[in-house]
Amino acid sequence: MKKIIGIITLVIINCSLTNAQSTAAVSGQRALMMYKNIYLIFYDSTENLFRETNRSKNERLHSYLWPLCGLIQGANELDALYGSQKFIIPVMQTLNLYHTNKPPVPGYDSYVVKEGGGDRFYDDNQWIGLACIDAYKRVKNKACLDVAKEMYRFMMSGYDTVAGGGLYWKEGDHTSKNTCSNGPGVILALQLYLVEKDKKYLDTAKLIYEWTQKNLQAPSGIYYDAIKIPGGRIDKRSYTYNTGTMLQSAVLLYNITHENAYLQEAHKMANASLESFYNGKFPGNYWFNAVLLRGYIELYKVDKEKRFLQAFIQDADRIWKEERDAENLIGTKPPKKFLDQSAMLEIYARIAKLQKDGF
Repeated sequence: MKKIIGIITLVIINCSLTNAQSTAAVSGQRALMMYKNIYLIFYDSTENLFRETNRSKNERLHSYLWPLCGLIQGANELDALYGSQKFIIPVMQTLNLYHTNKPPVPGYDSYVVKEGGGDRFYDDNQWIGLACIDAYKRVKNKACLDVAKEMYRFMMSGYDTVAGGGLYWKEGDHTSKNTCSNGPGVILALQLYLVEKDKKYLDTAKLIYEWTQKNLQAPSGIYYDAIKIPGGRIDKRSYTYNTGTMLQSAVLLYNITHENAYLQEAHKMANASLESFYNGKFPGNYWFNAVLLRGYIELYKVDKEKRFLQAFIQDADRIWKEERDAENLIGTKPPKKFLDQSAMLEIYARIAKLQKDGF
């Protein structure tokens, strides 16, 4: 791990020397600082695991899977920014400690297997699959593709026709179908279709997208949280990441099908999300916001509309100035969370890549 931190430090210094005044370099340095501090402060090198917060004692000895879902995507974005493969590999090695071969399909437990494991959530597994398919598209590492395909098989074990279709949120729990397990499921299926050209992935994506839009979209265009089963009561809480996954899904469907209805829907979601969630800053859950950023970036690739991303960049600058402590950890109050650092790592790395590419 000293080697990893040494490499990061050299990259930070190199960025400073070569382009200290550029906005891309500043954002990139912030992302690298997040990654470095995650390993300095949250990492247990004896177990190759992480702690949930920077407290000396936490609820559990090590972190749940969710913060690692953020870290693997953030590490991938660092690799994309710097043209490397070195950031994501250590994270995958840690993720292996959560992997199980339990029937009906292998997947990742919500907690470390050797420390008792936990429930398996379809969305947690999808986030891992999405990071791996992103990595595969960039470096063509078959192991990454294999993980993404396994995550697809796992999520489809959570599909049935109760309430008309859709994916459950948690394995073995048939009480709700959530946007957070259906939106990323659409994206994973579409990304696999783009790589494999197997129509089953596109058919799955359309099926789940249409079900989620029909059952969980608010009139404004943003997305509700879940439909409760039985009974069909809608949990009308709204979070940035739910609209973010459906926004990204709509843009990808437009790119594949060239049907304007998908792009029109994407514009509706983007406008509604900014109106609903942004009042000079986004809500306080950094990781939820990182997922919305993914949707905005996907839309920007198509229409080059900058205002959604400009709001994100302004808020990320504000967070760095107002919500960062003396150790360069992000958060509005103690303790500082591993998940929050992973989220801001992804946000700063994505912003740096945009700026590097001429945003």
